[in-house]
Amino acid sequence: MKRFLRYFLQGLLLILPIGFTIYIIFVAVSWIDNIIPRISGMEMYPGVGLAIILGVITLIGFIGSSLAAKPVFTFFENQIYRIPLVNLIYSSVKDLTGAFLGDKNKFNQPVMVLWNHDTNAHRIGFITESDLKHIELADKVAVYFPDSYNISGNLFLVPKDKVVLLHIPGAEVMKFVVSGGVSGLHH
Repeated sequence: MKRFLRYFLQGLLLILPIGFTIYIIFVAVSWIDNIIPRISGMEMYPGVGLAIILGVITLIGFIGSSLAAKPVFTFFENQIYRIPLVNLIYSSVKDLTGAFLGDKNKFNQPVMVLWNHDTNAHRIGFITESDLKHIELADKVAVYFPDSYNISGNLFLVPKDKVVLLHIPGAEVMKFVVSGGVSGLHH
């Protein structure tokens, strides 16, 4: 019975991540495919809705990067910033997506910070702002510490001399931290 249970648990360890990933992809594609026919009024094959949305997003990105469209997007953005609650939501989402996807990727400087002197415990985070002179903290840097298995984290202003740069790709460090160290560092 113990051997059976061990093999069963090993099977779950192999099948659950694959099955859950396939399920999430299937649900997302189905959800997107259900939206498009309601808009267009036509029947579609599975995955066509996802292809349409990817195409439209790519087209908007192409148009948005052209010199002619930049003033239009800037005007639109300035109008959004004038609306009190909407500007807070918009700017937060824009900064967050820019931190992960944009040219100003903020999670590309992984660091280690001594967290507890008594136990010599360290935390891994990312420098998000290295120049804090404008708030009269020239000797500190802003370090974001993501939480494991969560989409939240904490921002601390840390003395520069307590921060050790890690020479590991930011994406690999983020995966390591968010997984609670389970994924391992394969650099």
